[in-house]
Amino acid sequence: MNKTISADRISTNLEMNLHEIKASLGSSSDLVFKRFTLEGIQAAAVYVDGLIDRHIVHDLLFDSFFSLTFDVPSKSPLEQIKHKGLSSINVQSMSTINDIVLAILSGNTILLLQQCEEALSYETCGGEVRPVTEPSSQIVIRGPKDGFNESISTNVALVRRRIKNSNLWLETMQVGSVTHTEVAIMYLNGTAKQEIIDEVRRRLQNIDYESILESGYIENLIEEQTYTPFPTLFNTERPDTVAAHILEGRIAVFVDGTPFALVAPTTFFMFFQSAEDYYHRTDVSSGIRLLRYISLFISMFGPSIYIASITFHQEMIPTPLLLSLASQRESVPFPALVEALIMEVSFEILREAGIRMPRAIGQAVSIVGALVLGQAAVQAGIVSSAMVIVVALTGISSFTTPSFNAALSIRLLRFAVMFCSAFLGFFGIAMFSILMIAHMCGLRSFGEPYLSPLTPLRPNELKDTFVRRTFKRSSSNRRPN
Repeated sequence: MNKTISADRISTNLEMNLHEIKASLGSSSDLVFKRFTLEGIQAAAVYVDGLIDRHIVHDLLFDSFFSLTFDVPSKSPLEQIKHKGLSSINVQSMSTINDIVLAILSGNTILLLQQCEEALSYETCGGEVRPVTEPSSQIVIRGPKDGFNESISTNVALVRRRIKNSNLWLETMQVGSVTHTEVAIMYLNGTAKQEIIDEVRRRLQNIDYESILESGYIENLIEEQTYTPFPTLFNTERPDTVAAHILEGRIAVFVDGTPFALVAPTTFFMFFQSAEDYYHRTDVSSGIRLLRYISLFISMFGPSIYIASITFHQEMIPTPLLLSLASQRESVPFPALVEALIMEVSFEILREAGIRMPRAIGQAVSIVGALVLGQAAVQAGIVSSAMVIVVALTGISSFTTPSFNAALSIRLLRFAVMFCSAFLGFFGIAMFSILMIAHMCGLRSFGEPYLSPLTPLRPNELKDTFVRRTFKRSSSNRRPN
């Protein structure tokens, strides 16, 4: 049975307060109590080892506290310590055991005095934090190489370095009844829509969940529609990407303990735009962006078009190619759908294994495994050579999508459209496409249409959807939407 944290006020008895704190935290071995005397008054500092910056704590305890003198008898010792202590550290007064325990678990150091009904909480959070390194999931050739880490304060600072503006506002709150995870929203006041800011704040405050361990928890709990294969919140570990979206009027959500920040509202076309698009020339970036949309079409409909052509629409294939495909499939005992499923499932297994295996051998195993498996399957007569080519091209095309969760959605939809093409041919592909687009038209991300600016149509914003709009020479123009 879990012990509930006491919400009682602090006692004037120091030992009783320390006992309450110790009992609330289960006498944890990493809980440190430092006892000392200040001007004849018994005192104690409490913190959790590993959550604090030891350099700051030692300076606080041994240099600041021990050099204090109580000059004004009329003032309480706690008030004099608060005003004479280290000016570079944020200090707060606390009066309940509940507040003290939460502050300790946040990396703060608590000072308690005998005969005082309040305690001081010093912001000394630190500990081991992964340094700022290059993002591993969103790599660019040209552009900044810094990425978010698991510290929310570091992530916020990386964005502030890029937007030095007084209107860049930050709001923090704690989410999760057990984990008390720190969550922050950042936006550009005057640019972001106030109704969207209020809606993001409301949804975060209404989260009733015990544990928030990653931004994916927040994403699932605040999005409008969870029963959809399409992600309705954009996530990134690049500070320049977050800064660009904030300048466009969107809102960033940071979660402590994860290097991925969320951006709201989100449109479908955001997942196919890379930060690198804005660091190259317009014509080059536009060509690469169009290539991504072509790859999107191939990765979703490539196997389905092959299945429909072989099964129902042989007359659409040129005669020489049709004869070649027929000779290849002569020894294959399975229909085109089963043949495609065998290769697609095998490719997905190899891809997943390459991700989970150690980095030194993961890529080699996935590449060699695909080559050996494909060649062996063709020689064994299980699949045709044409099917291996189609599946390989489909898999490679899916890697061009900058966002991993969008690419994952396309991978799942590919199997659904394969079944439609196997039973209804191109008519099945057309019906699936109509239903999918209709579903996307009904999606919303914090009230914004998911297919905006295509529907509802906004011609001015279409200039930066399929191709990259050129930058204007005027200094008043921000990065395009």
